[in-house]
Amino acid sequence: MAIKSSQTLVSEALQEIKTISADEAHKMVNDKMCNLIDIRDIRELQKEGQVEGANHIPRGMLEFWLDPESVYFKDGKLDLNKEMVLFCAGGLRSALAAKSLKDMGFEKISHIDGGFGAIRQSKFKII
Repeated sequence: MAIKSSQTLVSEALQEIKTISADEAHKMVNDKMCNLIDIRDIRELQKEGQVEGANHIPRGMLEFWLDPESVYFKDGKLDLNKEMVLFCAGGLRSALAAKSLKDMGFEKISHIDGGFGAIRQSKFKII
């Protein structure tokens, strides 16, 4: 049995999902066109800071919090009709997470190239 590497999984995900820049994401947030979702671990947020206006959904809970049939569904937390813009620290976890949401049936999904590192260099405010 051949096991796919994590890099292979990320490469495959990147072929199927939309990747946007931090600047594109900033414009979408300002225009109220998306849900900005930070999937980093809570310890990362505490250490590095948070993006103002972002919703924090830990990677391990993402599919459960966005599944209306799940007991963990966060009703009203996000506008499910808007694009889901995901980011992590560097862009690898968010690529896999975006692919997972696409597999669930979400159509408007993207992730931020370069993750939090790119966001820090953009117009987003870190709190």
